[in-house]
Amino acid sequence: MDLKNIDSVTREALDHYVFPLVSKTDVNSGDPIIFKSGKGMMMTDIMDKSYLDMLSTNTRASSLGFANEYIAKAVYDQLMELHYAGTFAHVADVTVKLSAKIAELAPGELTASTFGGSGSEANENSFKFAREYHIHKGDKPYARKIISRWDAYHGATMGAIGATDILGTRHITEPGVPGHRRIPAPFLYRTPFGMDASEVCDFCVDYLEQEIIHEGPEYVAAFIAEPVMQGDGAQVPPDDYFKKVRAVCDKYDVLLIADEVITGFGRTGKWFAMEHWGIEADIMSTAKAITGGYAPLGASTVTQKIADTLPIFSHLQTYQGHPAACAASLATIGYIEKNDLITQSAEHGAHFLEQLQRLRDLPIVGDVRGLGMWTCVDFTSDKKTKAPFKDGTIKRIVHRCRDMGVLIGEEGTAVEMSPPYIASKDELDTCVDTLEKAIIAEAKHLGIS
Repeated sequence: MDLKNIDSVTREALDHYVFPLVSKTDVNSGDPIIFKSGKGMMMTDIMDKSYLDMLSTNTRASSLGFANEYIAKAVYDQLMELHYAGTFAHVADVTVKLSAKIAELAPGELTASTFGGSGSEANENSFKFAREYHIHKGDKPYARKIISRWDAYHGATMGAIGATDILGTRHITEPGVPGHRRIPAPFLYRTPFGMDASEVCDFCVDYLEQEIIHEGPEYVAAFIAEPVMQGDGAQVPPDDYFKKVRAVCDKYDVLLIADEVITGFGRTGKWFAMEHWGIEADIMSTAKAITGGYAPLGASTVTQKIADTLPIFSHLQTYQGHPAACAASLATIGYIEKNDLITQSAEHGAHFLEQLQRLRDLPIVGDVRGLGMWTCVDFTSDKKTKAPFKDGTIKRIVHRCRDMGVLIGEEGTAVEMSPPYIASKDELDTCVDTLEKAIIAEAKHLGIS
């Protein structure tokens, strides 16, 4: 976006806004886009240029697109009925109704929820649940440690950031909250230590068990994992991975936390991604698509066993379970159910991934992967060594698509697409065609054929 052409009021206002994870150099060069409106699958910036949103915005939250009157009206009606009720000793009826609806949808015995304002807060609550459960259960009263994985993202608040390992947000804040450990993640394209992909599953599961033994099972409260990891784009695990992880956690009385902040509420073609492998977590964190981005909300949902063990949950936030956000969530869930968008996400996602496969033949494409409405194209300068680009190639591909009116995202070595569930097959095909043109142009720019 050419900052020279924006109006003076907006240009002056930019001097007072801090862009997260955007360098001042990029801000001054006009890299961020400032949007003013959205409708359906389209977003319009302040220069009146329109874009096809293939990201559900760059946090993947706008899962139902823009200007959904059904959800907006539900929020308005709730604000006029009861805009705020308090938290611990007072609660809005809509908040209680949402917890019951989540219990209906969630896998297995995940039946009790508490709320926050984001995915970071949801994971904070999940960590607290895990630690408080072991304290009150009594046989592991010193279990405080949380194990996560390399290249994971679990949030940016100080507790959650301890489990995070990408985006450069953790190191600058360290030393942070103690008690976090990290193990290799089951990436299948650029595998841990360059091993064969067939070895990845057992290696990562064995590593988890050895880490628990090394730290002492009596000190380990939980293992947290994204069902599909965002690091370098939509990392789908080996089929047996979570089944084997579940067995290790059970063996050592370590709780399994599923971080479904991105994948929950339909992103992968199931209500929750862990359903793909038939695995029930002990605790589940959700956010983003829980409201379709129409209001900030995160949830931490635990099994009835955990809920029954806690005589009290020692936690409080002023806006947890805010009535407007909970109304947005119930309306979002209702809209998904009414329009059978879980089925559509699975079917359209499979079509999208199939269409993207043709990009594998392009000279700088290394891998194409995804699940449901979350896909990525990973790039390499050498198909044999899988060497990633480190020269701005990924950003230029994203910008080329943007210039052609399609929004995709830069995710490490890859570009990713996480379109709203309402995306038509024609719109998905437009994205593939545009991305193909951008990749061909970039390969030509690099002199690679």
